[in-house]
Amino acid sequence: MPNKTAHYMTHPDTFRITPFLLILAILAGCTSFASKTEKIAANLSRAMLNQDDPEIVRTGAPAYLLLLDGMIEGAPHDRALLMAGARLYSAYAMGLVKNATRRERLSTKARNYARRALCSTQPAICKNENQPFRVFAPYIDMIGQADLKALYIYGISWVGWIQAHSSDWSAVADLPKVEYIMQRIITLEQGHDRGRAQLYLGVMHTQLPPAMGGKPEVGRAHFEQAIKYSNGRDLMAKVEFARRYARLVFNQPLHDRLLKEVLEAEPTEPELTLSNILAQQQAKALLADDYF
Repeated sequence: MPNKTAHYMTHPDTFRITPFLLILAILAGCTSFASKTEKIAANLSRAMLNQDDPEIVRTGAPAYLLLLDGMIEGAPHDRALLMAGARLYSAYAMGLVKNATRRERLSTKARNYARRALCSTQPAICKNENQPFRVFAPYIDMIGQADLKALYIYGISWVGWIQAHSSDWSAVADLPKVEYIMQRIITLEQGHDRGRAQLYLGVMHTQLPPAMGGKPEVGRAHFEQAIKYSNGRDLMAKVEFARRYARLVFNQPLHDRLLKEVLEAEPTEPELTLSNILAQQQAKALLADDYF
């Protein structure tokens, strides 16, 4: 019988949010803007989401970052542009930048854009985000549908910032606040962003084995909800289900079934194509990995 805790704790994915999960969750939903400049941002984001060649996204993202910065300079209080900036900066920092110092700097910019977007209507949240959980949480409870999208981007950008600053335990200590944000999001809308908020909660609950405080069965329920709300078309949900839950509890049949389903699926799907291509690449690597 393998030592499950020891095996899991020494595995390189422990305590990590998959970078490309951040990319696609952050970029998703960029198509709801109204003004001409906001429509440009939305169309560029849609083009990235529908791209079937990840290398084009890797090389093209910096130009988009500069474009968004310019748009925000011209309209510094435009909430939709601030949300788009937060999405892309966080995605770029966590998925495409290897230098730790640059990741910290870019994720901080993403978080600042997200804060400006949310706290233009909810200033008490930013004012109290460094307060103890018991002080901060009631302000999240006050969020309604009008601020749902801004809260989601704020939460995801915060996750990216925490990952970039993972050597700082004071930053990691903020994870319960982010989890609470995601829980509020699914309370308001169970299937928000085609189940991606559920997917984040699944990852968070499967960061640790049960003996160390993890809640893998709670995580499994969230993964299953994520698959349900995307009608099984979000292949990354199955990859994370396999990577996080199946490996954590040493369930190889579930692990292999999920990953084979990903490899057999048609990846083309509006606003999920890039994510699905990346999911298939990761599924192939996970199946080849001698984990069990």
